[in-house]
Amino acid sequence: MSTSQQADPLIGRLVDGRYRVRARIARGGMATVYVATDLRLERRVALKVMHGHLSDDTVFQSRFIQEARSAARLSDPHVVNVFDQGQDGEMAYLVMEYLPGITLRELLREHRRLTVDQTLTIMDAILSGLAAAHRAGIVHRDVKPENVLLAEDGRIKIGDFGLARATTANTASGAQLMGTIAYLAPELVTRGTADARSDIYSLGIMLYEMLVGEQPYKGEQPMQIAYQHATDSVPRPSAKNPGVPEQLDELVLWATEREPAERPLDASAMLDRVREVEKELGLAPQVARAVSVGVTASAADSRELTKILPQTAAVSAAPTDDVDNATRLRQRTRRRTTRGIWLFALVLMLAAGAATTGWWFGSGPGSLVAVPDVSRMSYADAEALLTDRQLSAQAQEVTDREIPAGTTVGSDPDVDARLDKGTVVTVFVSIGPASHDLPELAGKSSDEVTGILGSVFVGVSGTTQEFTDAASGTVLSASITPRAGGEAVDCTQGCTVLEGDSAALTVSLGPIPDVAGLTAAQAERALSEVQLQTTRSEEYSNSVPSGTVIGIGDRDGGGNWRPGDTVTLRVSIGPRPVQIPDNVVGMSIRDAVGTLEGLGFQVNAGIDDGTLPLGFKYWDIYKVRATNPKAGTTAPQGSTITLTPTL
Repeated sequence: MSTSQQADPLIGRLVDGRYRVRARIARGGMATVYVATDLRLERRVALKVMHGHLSDDTVFQSRFIQEARSAARLSDPHVVNVFDQGQDGEMAYLVMEYLPGITLRELLREHRRLTVDQTLTIMDAILSGLAAAHRAGIVHRDVKPENVLLAEDGRIKIGDFGLARATTANTASGAQLMGTIAYLAPELVTRGTADARSDIYSLGIMLYEMLVGEQPYKGEQPMQIAYQHATDSVPRPSAKNPGVPEQLDELVLWATEREPAERPLDASAMLDRVREVEKELGLAPQVARAVSVGVTASAADSRELTKILPQTAAVSAAPTDDVDNATRLRQRTRRRTTRGIWLFALVLMLAAGAATTGWWFGSGPGSLVAVPDVSRMSYADAEALLTDRQLSAQAQEVTDREIPAGTTVGSDPDVDARLDKGTVVTVFVSIGPASHDLPELAGKSSDEVTGILGSVFVGVSGTTQEFTDAASGTVLSASITPRAGGEAVDCTQGCTVLEGDSAALTVSLGPIPDVAGLTAAQAERALSEVQLQTTRSEEYSNSVPSGTVIGIGDRDGGGNWRPGDTVTLRVSIGPRPVQIPDNVVGMSIRDAVGTLEGLGFQVNAGIDDGTLPLGFKYWDIYKVRATNPKAGTTAPQGSTITLTPTL
C-alpha cells in the first residue's frame, strides 16, 4: 500500500455503520472515491466522499446531492448506478456501482488516438446513456473522457452527474460556468446557458479527440481556449488523421456547430446518425451491455477495449450408479495423477511469477513511480511529497478562479502518470484569478454587456431599471464588487476586473409613458402597465379641461423613475373661480376692463372704444352700471364678464 494510502484516515473506517472502506481509487477537486464493502448486501461499491473543506459550502453540498438525484432518475446500462446517498457526521457521501477498469482519458493517454471501430463502439455506448438522461430531462453539463468508464467486463458507462441540471432550468450565472473548458459549449461561454445540445457539443469535441489524438483548441490560458470555442469552427478530423472517413468528419462538424439550433437536438438524434454511419461503414459496436448466466466476461488487460466472449455451455458426465471396484480404482488413480500434474504446474507458475516480479520492479514498468496528487496544498508540501516519491518539483504560476493564491492547482504530468525516478514534475501554483481590462460599458445593450462580463467570468449580481430617454435595454451605468469584498467600483467608462468579481448594472427602460392630455383613468392604466403606481393631485387650469391630466409631478429625491415608484398625476379641475369686485360698478369702462382683465377675465365692454371728434374716448366717459355675472359673485378665470355702460 502506498504512503498516501496509509496516511488516509478513511482507509479501514466503517462509514455510517454499513460501508467498510478498503482503498482509495481516485481523487478530484470536489471528492475522493474509495472502494468499499457494503456489509449489509455483501458487495463491493464505490464510495464517493466530498472533501471536508467543502462540507460547509452549501453550493457544493447541493451539487453533491444533485449527482445522486440525477443518476437515480436514470435506469440505463450505460449510466453508472448510484445506490445511496447519506451523511456520516460532517462527511457527505455517495454510494455508486463499482466498476474495475479504466477511464477513456487513461485509454487516450495510453493509445493517443483510437481506431474508427473503437471510436464508434465508445460513442454508441456514451450516446445510449446520455440519450436516457436527455429523455429524463437531465443535461449532464460535464461530458469529458474522465467521466467515461471502461469496465474490465467490457461495459462502457458515463458517470459523474455532479453538474447535471434539469433542461428547464438551464441558465447559469458567470460564477456557475463549471465543467472542463476544453469541452465547454460556446453558449456556456457567451451566455451562460446550457441544454441537451450543449452536451452534444462536448461529445463532438470528444469524438474529434478520439479520432485525432488531441483536442481541437489549445492555449496557455483557459480564456484563450474559451475564446476559440466562441469564435472558431472545429476543423475536420481528417485534416490531422487522413484515415477518418467522411461520415465521421461530417458528424464532428454537425455536433460542434457554434449555434445550438444547428446541432443534433439531443443524444438520441446523434445516436441515430452514429448507427447509420456504422451501417454505411460495415461496422458493429462491440459493447457489453450486461453479463448473464452462461456468458463469461473477461479482461486480459484493462488497457484494451474488452469484448464479450461467446456463450459457453458447461457439460458434465452423468454419474452412473452401477460401478464395479476395478472401475473405482482406475478413477482414483486418474485423479491422483491429475492432482500431481496440477501441483507440478503450480510450482512452475510460482517460479515464473517470482522471476517476472523481479524483472517488473527491477528494470520493467514497476521501477517507475506514480505522480501523487499535489493539488490544493502549499508548494512546500507538494515538493516534499514529490521528493518522497523520488521525483523533483518545479513551480509554475497559473491563474485560477477557485483556488486561493499560493495553493497548488495540479501537476504536469497529471496524477498517477508513471515516471522514471528523478523526473522533474511541474507543479502549478495558483496566483489567484486572472485580471482583465473592460471597455466602456455605458451605451451598449445589456445583452452585449452581459456577454462581455461572462467572457471574463464576471457574473451580473443585480440589475436596476430606470425610465430614461435612452433606448430600452441600454446600459446606463455599471459597478464592480470585488470577489474578496469591499466597496463597489464604478466601471461605466471601463475598468480592470478579476475573474469571479460581480457586476451591478443600471439599464434603461426607455421613456416613461406620456400621459398629458389623457383622462386620469387612462393615465393610471398606462403607467400601471410599466409597473408604476399613481396618486392624484388636482390643479386649476385655464387651458386643460377638467378631468384631464396636465402632466406628472417631479420624483422625490430627483433622478429617473423606476418600476415600483409612485407617480403623482396632476389632474385639471378647470379654471380657478375668482370674485368679481363690488367696486367695478361705478368705474369708468376703461378702469373696469383693466381691473377685470387683471383678474384673468375676458371682458365685453358693451360699448366700442371710439373717439369723439373733440378727442374724448367713450370708455373714459361711460361708467359701469352693472355686470353679468353680478359684481360680488365668483366666476372661473377666463370666463367673459359683460358690462352694462351708463353716462
